[in-house]
Amino acid sequence: MPTIFNAEAAVCLGRDVLLHEADAVRRAADRIAETPDFAEAVRLIIGCKGRLVVSGVGKSGHIGRKLAATFASTGTPAFFVHAAEAAHGDLGMITKDDIVLGISYSGETNELLMIVPTLKREGATLIAMTGNPESSLAKHADLHINCHVEREACPLNLAPTSSTTCTLALGDALAVACLSAKGFRKEDFARSHPGGALGRRLLIHVEDVMRCGEAVPSVTPETLMLEAVREITRKHIGMTAVVDHERKVVGIFTEGDLRRLIERVGDIRNVKIGDVMTRSPHTIGANELAAAAAKQLEQFQCNQLLVTDAEGRLIGALHMHDLMEAKVI
Repeated sequence: MPTIFNAEAAVCLGRDVLLHEADAVRRAADRIAETPDFAEAVRLIIGCKGRLVVSGVGKSGHIGRKLAATFASTGTPAFFVHAAEAAHGDLGMITKDDIVLGISYSGETNELLMIVPTLKREGATLIAMTGNPESSLAKHADLHINCHVEREACPLNLAPTSSTTCTLALGDALAVACLSAKGFRKEDFARSHPGGALGRRLLIHVEDVMRCGEAVPSVTPETLMLEAVREITRKHIGMTAVVDHERKVVGIFTEGDLRRLIERVGDIRNVKIGDVMTRSPHTIGANELAAAAAKQLEQFQCNQLLVTDAEGRLIGALHMHDLMEAKVI
């Protein structure tokens, strides 16, 4: 079959496909307000004592796998079962407390229809998502969600395009509605994504990454500059905290401050650090999110933060590199 490429025609067709699929989703958005089934499906799913089992074959199966993953990551225990595998033993995964979301655009997929009697006998709730409310699957279901489209975006009206997009969007709408109804928060999402960037940002606290104990440089205001420089050098964090006799932070002195002091004074041997320190330095609490520390570093354009307790006593220190190693930034 000869290939004829025309850039202008390709862009025009691509745009038409996107507009066609967007229109299909918009029509679906209008349609869910016309029947109570969408809201009822949300009510059933959030009240489910078991799990949400998503099933389908072909393109509907691919969509189903994605939807099961979306539900699972947003607070609704869910998994995918291929309808053909269900008929060959995997039905044992489904219990009477579960809800089955069966996806078939035609509503006549043999593999799904074959397992419906067993689901009914078991007592599981069946929610059908089809493009035909009069289909066999829709009629046997406890609830039906209509994903009908006027035609596919494919010029031949054959390849599942608008229909799969509409099905995916409706499934996402269900998942997000359930998420909201359950009061699902960012922190809950992070707990199911501990390996991702969001999980690190929402689960890692300053106390998890800060330097503490002997690794934290500190001197008193009476400390002479050369000893303070030795403390900075020993602790490898590019600064030292200045604390009073109760370990309360009264200042900070950085390597940058040292360079500027030498340029201005020259001989620094008799200089007390309390006379040249930066007073009222930026601090953060150990229970704060590490992401909040990163935001402070960016806001104040500095590389280090002192960590203090509720009374202002020094308990740790944090360098930008510590946040980078923890992949918070």
